[in-house]
Amino acid sequence: MPVLTRLIPSPVVVDIRPGALDDLASVLADQRISQSGRLAVAVSGGSGARLRERLSASLPGADWFEVDGGTIDDAVRLADAVKGGRYDAIVGLGGGKVIDCAKFAAARVGLPMVAVATNLSHDGICSPVSILDNDAGRGSYGVPTPIALLVDLAVIREAPIRFVRSGIGDAVSNISAVADWELAHRVNGEKVDGLAAAMARQAGEAVLRHPGGCGDDAFLTVLAEGLVLSGIAMSIAGHTRPSSGACHEISHALDLLYPGRAASHGEQVGIGAAFATHLRGDHEGSRLMAETLRRHGLPVVAQEIGFGDDEFVRAVEFAPRTRPGRYTILEHLDLSPTRIEEAYAEYAASVGG
Repeated sequence: MPVLTRLIPSPVVVDIRPGALDDLASVLADQRISQSGRLAVAVSGGSGARLRERLSASLPGADWFEVDGGTIDDAVRLADAVKGGRYDAIVGLGGGKVIDCAKFAAARVGLPMVAVATNLSHDGICSPVSILDNDAGRGSYGVPTPIALLVDLAVIREAPIRFVRSGIGDAVSNISAVADWELAHRVNGEKVDGLAAAMARQAGEAVLRHPGGCGDDAFLTVLAEGLVLSGIAMSIAGHTRPSSGACHEISHALDLLYPGRAASHGEQVGIGAAFATHLRGDHEGSRLMAETLRRHGLPVVAQEIGFGDDEFVRAVEFAPRTRPGRYTILEHLDLSPTRIEEAYAEYAASVGG
């Protein structure tokens, strides 16, 4: 009988611990990612400059490239600067914008990419997607999964706590996203990859139910692992379904309708996930999600991120237009503005908003 298997795209190295950054050069050499030490390291102008001072001596063969922002133009400029440099790999050292630019640039020039995350704000640290601003707003660009990922928990602790909170919201929203995916399967026959769904859901559940707080290494480890598993789940599925449902549609709608006013991605998808769970009739699950978000200092109602109830209702009504063809609880219920307003009032009352 033949044994059927499949290859799962994933990093060859995942190193999450205090002090991981100090071993970057040896990890790359030991794993044969860069034995020559010829690296193109992308950093931001802020915290990246300080980390460059710390790492320069251990990476004598590296060239350093400053990334100004998180636009498609920034990523193309990085690719053009790196092209022809005969590097072994591109290292993205920083937050989400730097890592997304480095992933895109690496894909463009055909080099492996190493992600060294300095915060845990979202699941892009290990995903096969680069989220980059463009002339039309913001786009998602398919890229290879990073070949290696390092997360130094000591560095994570130095970042503002709002980044950890954002990552919590993004991880927890997986639970809602997978529920939407399964709804699409039941109603429309959309194929669900069971392994991808399991990984994404369990990543969210682990963060949701962990008793620790943002200052605990044990909790930060679970959060980092959850964000990694979310990225791998998307690679397995070949799309963002395991981590993106009505929760992300609502967040995208807030971004588009109210530019310049949006809260962090994780805060918005966290509220979106709790409200979408309420819409599914899982009021106990919605309250548990809201309680966990609030315990970690995240908002659970629109007013806590600077939006009026009417503005949030408008965003929920607009949300399905942000992902045409994606079927979630919002498309399933197809609620009128009045019914959305009523449902949001019920949700806010149930979570103490």
